[in-house]
Amino acid sequence: MRKMAVLLSGSGRTLDNFHERIVAGDLRAEIQVVVANVANALGLEKAKRYGYPAFYARDNEAINQILAGYDLNLIVLAGYLKLYAPPEALRRAVLNIHPALIPSFCGAGYYGHYVHEAVKARGCKVSGCTVHFANEEYDAGPIVLQRCVALEDSDTPDEIAARVFAVECEVYPEAINLVDTKGVDYFWDRV
Repeated sequence: MRKMAVLLSGSGRTLDNFHERIVAGDLRAEIQVVVANVANALGLEKAKRYGYPAFYARDNEAINQILAGYDLNLIVLAGYLKLYAPPEALRRAVLNIHPALIPSFCGAGYYGHYVHEAVKARGCKVSGCTVHFANEEYDAGPIVLQRCVALEDSDTPDEIAARVFAVECEVYPEAINLVDTKGVDYFWDRV
């Protein structure tokens, strides 16, 4: 079972998904702590309602001081919008989800709505999401899972975002379960 810290910057929609799937028994994980780098992030309020310890921390050092108080074997980035530098012991145990099919539309500046606008502007026929391990470079760590969604020419960036997020809700928990089954090192050692 994965003992997770959830890092977020915003509304906590992915936290909602994790919580619901843990309660349903579909996600083999326990959320130990939630940390946001935005003081008034709605995700912090949701975490408290769910009964998770929830904290604001302005930077990597402050986040890592909080995480040091918990028994963790996975850190999941759930709409966390900064480059995160984990403690050394968890350096290879940080998962992220990106709202595109890496290596397309990824890297610095490609997050959230910017990704979906770029996908639309390029006229892509598919988009999707990628769950990958994070490292010191945006969207460059080993890929765990990817899923495609078909697009229509008439789709707006908001419609693309909604389609991709629906798939994210399925694939992120599935990826965490896969990491729980295969172990973190499996993914780093195969690339």
